[in-house]
Amino acid sequence: MYAVTMILMSVSGAYSGLHIVQVVTSCELRDDGSFTGYEQYRYDGTEYMFLDAERGIYIPTMREAEITTQRWNSPDSRMGEAAKHYLENICVDRLKKFLKYGKKDLERRVRPHVKVTGRETGGIMKLHCQVYGFHPRAVDVRWMNGEDEVPSYETTNVLPNPDGTYQIRVSAEVTPKEGDRYSCYVDHSSLKEPLLVQWEPPQNPHLAVVITVVSIVLILTSVIAGVIIIYKKKKNYTAADTSDTSSDT
Repeated sequence: MYAVTMILMSVSGAYSGLHIVQVVTSCELRDDGSFTGYEQYRYDGTEYMFLDAERGIYIPTMREAEITTQRWNSPDSRMGEAAKHYLENICVDRLKKFLKYGKKDLERRVRPHVKVTGRETGGIMKLHCQVYGFHPRAVDVRWMNGEDEVPSYETTNVLPNPDGTYQIRVSAEVTPKEGDRYSCYVDHSSLKEPLLVQWEPPQNPHLAVVITVVSIVLILTSVIAGVIIIYKKKKNYTAADTSDTSSDT
């Protein structure tokens, strides 16, 4: 698909001022070998007329385009037929060449990396799922709570990386409840099966301190018990040795 934008300057009449005319032309080659073509004209952001690729005629979508379409569709011009011929032949041939030249990149498959994080503020948990390092561009990322999809409040565009891979971040706001199990769902053409990366809530810092203190106490208790056992064994050995010496004498 390619687009051409023209800026027109009119100094008189009802359409005086600065205006923008855009022309979008594209052709699509399907897997079964069939194709579809498309051509559209827009005036100041609104569709002006488009090409009926099957019949090879232009269709006006604004009243102001009726005169232009009549002229272009007339037997003397037949511009619609010329545009149809371009889409069916030249555009498709060029598309096949581009597909051939870019075959290596189009068939490249790189598995995505996934990182999930969460931060609670005022009872609301903000979950972020960062998916990066994948290729090709198309990817499906969403937050799930068990089997239910969680609406996303922010989704970035799929952005390119310097190495030719892509990245995206999907975020959701939730109010955590007992029994909730949030995970990030990622589906990509490089994967045999979609990924489901679960988010683990952060550990209670007070609980972590208690666990650490208990662990230290247990270690010290074990060390002290070991020292006492060694001391008693050594004392008993010394007493027995003294007794044997006296008996021999």
